[in-house]
Amino acid sequence: MRKTPQKRAQNVKAKQRANISFRMNILFFTIFLLFTLLILRLGFLQIVKGEQYSLDLERREEVPVNTSVPRGRIFDSEGRIMVDNEPQRAITYTKMQTTKSKEIFEIAQKLSVLIEKDVNNITKSDLQDYWLRKYEEEADELLTEEERQEIEDDESLETKKEKNGAIDRLMRSKITEEQLQSFTQEELEVIAIYREMVTGYALSPQIIKGGEFSKKALKPGQISEEVTVEEFARVSERLGELKGVNTTTDWRRVKTSSLAILGTTTLPKEGIPKDSLDYFLARDYTRNDRVGKSYIEQQYEEVLQGQKSVVKNITDGKGRVFDVQTVYEGEPGKDLVLTMDSEVQLAMEEIVERNLLAFKGNPGSKYLDRAFFVMLDPYTGEVLSLVGKQLVKDPETGKQTVRDYAFATFTTAYEVGSTIKPATLLTGYREGAAKIGEKKIDEPIVIKGSKPKSSVFNRNSRISMNDLEAIERSSNVYMFKIAYGLANSVYRPNAPINFDPDGFRKMRNGYAQFGLGVPTGIDLPGEVSGVIGGTVPGNLLDLSIGQYDTYTPLQLAQFAATLANGGNRIQPRVVKEIREPSSDGAQLGRVVKEFAPNILNTIDNTEAEINRVREAMQRVYYGDNGSAKRAFGNSPFNGAGKTGTAQSFFYDAEKGTSFATVNLTHVGFAPFDNPEIAYAVLIPQASLESSYKTNFSTPFARELVDKYFEIQKKNAALKENDSTSMPQIKPAFTNEVIDEEQAE
Repeated sequence: MRKTPQKRAQNVKAKQRANISFRMNILFFTIFLLFTLLILRLGFLQIVKGEQYSLDLERREEVPVNTSVPRGRIFDSEGRIMVDNEPQRAITYTKMQTTKSKEIFEIAQKLSVLIEKDVNNITKSDLQDYWLRKYEEEADELLTEEERQEIEDDESLETKKEKNGAIDRLMRSKITEEQLQSFTQEELEVIAIYREMVTGYALSPQIIKGGEFSKKALKPGQISEEVTVEEFARVSERLGELKGVNTTTDWRRVKTSSLAILGTTTLPKEGIPKDSLDYFLARDYTRNDRVGKSYIEQQYEEVLQGQKSVVKNITDGKGRVFDVQTVYEGEPGKDLVLTMDSEVQLAMEEIVERNLLAFKGNPGSKYLDRAFFVMLDPYTGEVLSLVGKQLVKDPETGKQTVRDYAFATFTTAYEVGSTIKPATLLTGYREGAAKIGEKKIDEPIVIKGSKPKSSVFNRNSRISMNDLEAIERSSNVYMFKIAYGLANSVYRPNAPINFDPDGFRKMRNGYAQFGLGVPTGIDLPGEVSGVIGGTVPGNLLDLSIGQYDTYTPLQLAQFAATLANGGNRIQPRVVKEIREPSSDGAQLGRVVKEFAPNILNTIDNTEAEINRVREAMQRVYYGDNGSAKRAFGNSPFNGAGKTGTAQSFFYDAEKGTSFATVNLTHVGFAPFDNPEIAYAVLIPQASLESSYKTNFSTPFARELVDKYFEIQKKNAALKENDSTSMPQIKPAFTNEVIDEEQAE
């Protein structure tokens, strides 16, 4: 039976529907596969790679920016400001990663109309940069095709960068001095501004003018780096057309004391010192950050620096910043409270300076140029006064002046003479070379082939004396005979020396227990240990009376403090506590960290032996034959001490020869029963040996100690600082204001 047309049409439509359904199924299946792949990919990115991409994004967008947070301030022990921050107007420029040098140059031209800029820091390279930019066509003609081709053919230049560098150097060498001197004053100011702008780093503000500038007197024609009110206003009004430029408040470090150990910071133009660059960059500093470069500012850099703001830079696809969001506001550096009272420190400095100038007038004082005084709390190690003064010639006037030399109390070392004898006696007790109450004969020591060695008070006779008398009268011979015992030998007149070299080890180990010849551990950089001599047998006798190895003034003070407190060697400190920044400007912030006494070691002597030596030192001040009786015999504070003179030598470079000189020293503590202070005086090259008459360091020490107790008595009614309270911030003890650059 034949199919009708109607049935044929139905069959065709059915086939078409089947084809469409099949195709739709394929389409839906394909879409399903694509969505499945997309979901799997998104899952992979989110779950497997999500954390890594988030970190990458944060690294690109969250950038620490130096917003010039104030550095922590430094106060004395009474809350007086010693180092402060003075706000300064500043104009800064921040370039982006995509900023071209042409854009920077155009902004520099606009800024030069709005501000004045000193041009004295412009270098020859800066002038060449500007000339090459201004005269591009002439610059291209400086080199011939042959010269360019010669550089291209130079096989030693492997990369394109090296070849371009060679072309640039050759170009610069052909710019004449006449061409470089042809710029107008206006052009020079553009150059000066441009050089400041390009020295910065991307996304890190660079100070163009203002900030921590020097306040030294301006030279003729020199323009101040201080931003005037008018300049600040003019730039602020035009910030919209000065991309990357900002007007802000920066700070300048200001001291109220010339005390050198306060240290200094780098200026903005210096940034991080090259020798410390890797260290600071690893700690999220930027290259133009200001950092402490000496003493307290350097030692406590991480405390004083503060935390910079963190901003998130929102960029487009081309890396251009179109928005900035603050992630962290940052915070100022923490404050330091020192162990020293400004009033005491300044009083001690005045006495040392005045006496140094007076001593310089004595006969034989040609090589005298410095004097030191160190005073410690014997139970805490707190440095109560650290004084060093040095006579120098003013480079501008040629006149003699006095500079602060406090850092030399722990960075220079000298022979200290008889002040070391208490340590020698205690070493003798410990090693069995002396006993409490033991008598020895003070007599000239005659060694075969050598000149006799004797005590100053006894050049010819034989005097029997015990250990107390030996310290009281400063017997050299008693110490020599202890040295013989340490070297397993016995003195015999006119016999050669036959010493066991181990005697040097015993003696030096004994001294080291007091801090002599080893670091004291002070919380300041640059401390030296002194010079340790060799082991030539005869020098052991010199070592026993302080005429061989050298020690720092601070080591002497630590030695005195160890005797004062009964035998504990305590680390000296100049920082008492760390505090949060003040919240109201009137009270110190809360205590973050208070430094407790740190006992480094306890000497290996019995209490009886230590007390015996302390008694001997008391007799130095008050005994009938005490070497310091004339100066201290009537002192009201009942102290104890030891005097010292040491033979030394000064090498005169002009004359090419050495001259015998005398170092004068003194150590002590007071009051005797419950010492408040331990102290040391050291005057190197105080006199030529041929002119020496008397140890003037002893009355000098008395004047210093008297002044300390005078100040304490005057202030006795004042309430003692409580480290847990919020004491008031006090003004500086003097009105002196010292610009850091000026101080250097």
